[in-house]
Amino acid sequence: MGRLLQVAGLVAGLAGLFLQFSITVPASMEAGRGLIGSVVFYFSFFTILTNIGAVLVHASLLSPAGHAWFPAFAGARMRAGVAVAITVVFMVYATVLARLWQPQRLFLLCDVLLHYVTPALFVLWWLAAGADGKTRWRDVSWWMLYPLAYLAYALARASITGEVPYPFLDVARNGIASVAIASLAITALFLALCVGAVLADRGLSRIRAPVVQPRKQD
Repeated sequence: MGRLLQVAGLVAGLAGLFLQFSITVPASMEAGRGLIGSVVFYFSFFTILTNIGAVLVHASLLSPAGHAWFPAFAGARMRAGVAVAITVVFMVYATVLARLWQPQRLFLLCDVLLHYVTPALFVLWWLAAGADGKTRWRDVSWWMLYPLAYLAYALARASITGEVPYPFLDVARNGIASVAIASLAITALFLALCVGAVLADRGLSRIRAPVVQPRKQD
């Protein structure tokens, strides 16, 4: 079951990422950006970066070649961290972003793949086979670097280009107080999920641990 979920997650992730790239870059260029600017725009979304991480985790574990190319993504810390991040992708999109626009056709397909299908497959795989009890509380500080670094990048880029990847990060439109509240809320959600991931990892490892039967005395 674990391998089946990984294969499905890898296929869905690659399909969503490539399809999103193939429609985002031309649309971005039509909107006035250059090629380089359009590529940078594509890679400026937390959803894209996190789905890339999920694909690399799957690739690193499914074959020796993948493990050789992406060894850092095969470890327990990375697996759990990506599980947390891609859960945030699903939760923020489903509760906040999905109601802000109505994608059609290929854009809708990409949205479903990257915000619903790949998160569900990755988290199900992690719960079924990826969690092994090796995460530690100190890993939480490493996982938190990702959203904080992304937030710093998104706000810095917005101040230079005037573009924001997500509406709730738009200081010019919403004000700094609103952006700060939204950022703190998502950071708190991320932290809570990190704590939950460590607890789940430890709990699942105990459940899966083989029961040692006492030896009968002769």
